[in-house]
Amino acid sequence: MMIDDIYRIDKTRARASFGRAAETYDAAAVLQKQVREEMLGRLDLVKINPQVILDAGCGTGLASHALQKRYAKSQVVSLDFAYPMLQKTRKTRGHAGLGYQLKSLLGGVKQNLLCADIEALPLASASTGLVWSNLAIQWCNDLDAALQEFHRVLQPEGLLMFSTFGPDTLRELRIATGAASGNEYTSVSRFIDMHDIGDALVRAGFSAPVLDVERFTLTYDDAKSVMRDLKSIGAHNATDGRARGLLGRSFFTKLEQHYEQFRQDGKLPATFEVVYGHAWRAKDNPKFEDGVSPITFKPRNK
Repeated sequence: MMIDDIYRIDKTRARASFGRAAETYDAAAVLQKQVREEMLGRLDLVKINPQVILDAGCGTGLASHALQKRYAKSQVVSLDFAYPMLQKTRKTRGHAGLGYQLKSLLGGVKQNLLCADIEALPLASASTGLVWSNLAIQWCNDLDAALQEFHRVLQPEGLLMFSTFGPDTLRELRIATGAASGNEYTSVSRFIDMHDIGDALVRAGFSAPVLDVERFTLTYDDAKSVMRDLKSIGAHNATDGRARGLLGRSFFTKLEQHYEQFRQDGKLPATFEVVYGHAWRAKDNPKFEDGVSPITFKPRNK
């Protein structure tokens, strides 16, 4: 599933942005922490004992540490495309007293930190029991390729658990920057709808995926604070259709003016639509009538 060219992610820019944010990420990643805790809670509902776990898009390694603590006998492979994030992961897990000399999946080399792209995993087929990915696959240009890679590296009856952003994410910033620039440039990534993600999971070969969505609203004093938080976690605009060069003070003045239309109770909101999903790699390819595989969408209980 290739997205429009103007929304294609410049991986070099994205990698550099996340690399620069490695030291500031944890302090600003309030939403990422909340989503991570929700995903960890969902693991309580499944019975698995994976020998190898892949944390795909590990960031600073907090999920890797939590997964290692939960599955003490498992090998946790932390993968990210930004090398400074892996350096931070090494510190995070090292401070927790966890060893790094885990048997690698790569020809016996002692390593469990991998600098690589989710869309081309350097892991053997059927080598992992759990693939975990928290708010990372939205940085992929080809969702089908990423999900096919997850399916490839999973063992039969292995579990994929992930979260990603949906289309309403940063809607206020998208509208405000679009108005400020006359919609001449892309300002926010285009995120994929939950139903399209479900279809992609089926195409990748996963069995009966389950997805649901939750919306979060973070509040700020001003638009600059919204953009400062995004910068702190490395979430710069990396789309090919972004403005090149400095936009100037007048652009940011207009952006702030247009963002003001969303102010409520003295605060400016930033909406995030989070899609949760899990799916299994089937032991045998399931047979369904007319070649159709069911997808379950779960409503959120408020």
